Amino acid sequence: MKPGDELPPLEIPITRTLVVAGAIASRDYQDVHHDAELARQKGSPDIFMNILTTNGLVGSYITDHFGPRAVLRKVAIRLGAPNYPGDTMVLTGTIEDVAEDVADDTATVRVIGTNSIGRHVTGTVTVAFPAPAARRTGARQAPVTLPAGEAG
Repeated sequence: MKPGDELPPLEIPITRTLVVAGAIASRDYQDVHHDAELARQKGSPDIFMNILTTNGLVGSYITDHFGPRAVLRKVAIRLGAPNYPGDTMVLTGTIEDVAEDVADDTATVRVIGTNSIGRHVTGTVTVAFPAPAARRTGARQAPVTLPAGEAG
């Protein structure tokens, strides 16, 4: 893993159920997330996804890629174009930075989520992984001995 590496894209169908379930799960009872008629009265063509659902999808995208030992340290996102039912959001990610530490290694990933209207979400996620045991305990690796006549 190094800066510039790209995560595989993830397509997420935006269903009415996903929008409403995400709002309910995050206790966001704003009518624009579950009542299409009231959403239209407020100027929206339909209900739309809330930021907490987007945040959860971005976090899952990262942890699904990096595996069960990955821990989200920071998620900083900004919403743009709404996610309406019937559309598809495509999440992509690019590794911006990788750092090693005694306790854990971290990666900062730039995430972008687009739909048919434009960019729904942009931001960065910092994810941590436990450092290898040798680095955590301060154990030294055995020196590498080259055969006679071979220089390193």
